[in-house]
Amino acid sequence: MKIIVNGQSLEVTATLLDAALGELGYGEARVATALNGEFVPGSARASTNLGDGDRLEILAPMQGG
Repeated sequence: MKIIVNGQSLEVTATLLDAALGELGYGEARVATALNGEFVPGSARASTNLGDGDRLEILAPMQGG
C-alpha cells in the first residue's frame, strides 16, 4: 500500500504502524509518530491500522543545544 511518510510517498506491505516502522528501518528507534495529524503513543502502535494514502510523520529526538 502507498502511504506518505514525512512528505514522501512510499510503498509498505505492513498494515499496522509498528510493523511499518520496522519495515521503514525504525525498528527499535525511539521516535514520536503521528498518523493523519494525530499523535500515536508507542503503546498504541501495535494496534494502529494503516490504510492506503495515510499520512505518517516520524520524528526523532534531536541532541545538542
